[in-house]
Amino acid sequence: MGEQKKVVVGISGGVDSATTACLLKKAGYAVTGLNIRVLDSLEDSPSLQPSPLVISDHPDFQIPVLTLNLSRKFRDDVITYFHNDYLGGHTPNPCMVCNKKIKWFGLFEGLKLLEADFIATGHFASTSFSDGRYRLYKGVDPEKDQSYFLWMLSQSDLAKTLLPLGEMVKPEVRRLAREFGVRAAEKKESQEICFVPQDDYCSYLEGAIPGLAEKVSGGEIVDEAGTVIGKHRGYPFYTIGQRRGLGVAAKVPLYVTEIDPEHNRIHVGQKSALETRKLVASGLNWIGIDGVNAPVTALGKIRYRDKETPCTIEPLADNEVAVAFDAPKSGVSTGQAAVFYRESEVLGGGFITKVIHDINQ
Repeated sequence: MGEQKKVVVGISGGVDSATTACLLKKAGYAVTGLNIRVLDSLEDSPSLQPSPLVISDHPDFQIPVLTLNLSRKFRDDVITYFHNDYLGGHTPNPCMVCNKKIKWFGLFEGLKLLEADFIATGHFASTSFSDGRYRLYKGVDPEKDQSYFLWMLSQSDLAKTLLPLGEMVKPEVRRLAREFGVRAAEKKESQEICFVPQDDYCSYLEGAIPGLAEKVSGGEIVDEAGTVIGKHRGYPFYTIGQRRGLGVAAKVPLYVTEIDPEHNRIHVGQKSALETRKLVASGLNWIGIDGVNAPVTALGKIRYRDKETPCTIEPLADNEVAVAFDAPKSGVSTGQAAVFYRESEVLGGGFITKVIHDINQ
């Protein structure tokens, strides 16, 4: 009989991560839970500490949980990024960045300290190894698939990562959680950003960046003809595609179509003005292929809840690509990620840095 493999499982306090830990224990792994703290004291801990979290009340699933404080790194790598992206007129995705720079980083710290073989999370996605490459796939549950958030993972990350929930649907996870005696079996899911109370990012930014509201208030709202039609509260408090809260009267519904941080200006237009077929993405990370040296066809999505649609990816300089979709996308925002698929496999992705609005180009 071979030596028991050790796995460190990221424990968030929710049902998915707890069920993941129990599944791996049932499969014969030596499981240790790791709860990564990100909103505690800003003195990051170099060592693992005991955690009071209890995964299960079932005697067969008494799994030890440790904790690692990465609050300073979280502030530096995620919260600062969040602030800077909004101040740059973009729409950040902090959960995506947190997965790579905090969760996987912390779990690999745990792996090294515990001399474990693998890490695992409760993400709805799956991996495999074929043709000399570790591959990432969508979760089979279309409502829960989280592969979009994992495009930044490297080959070395995936080589040591287990994702047991990728082949399951959410009701099955909850059923197993009840069988395993998981305390969080009936816990509701949160879609909020963990450091933004009530998901109110405007109030959060006002409080987190002293003087911001006063500095940016009173900017111009400009229509498609370039006419100033009103004033706004400050460009960081708006997102592409926003309709409510513009405070201007018009005969037709108006949406935010462009954010100009340099001039503290918001451009608005009709819904059709949000459509585009072309964008530029940078900071590419490729998983399913080596890279793009010539035009490649794929399926692309431009936000988590977007439906992936056919596109052509063409290489540019400096790890950038131009992406042309076969049909227009609506509400494409810089700062979000363009993630590319071939059927259910994640090929890779990058940050959207430019949106080309002329759908005839």
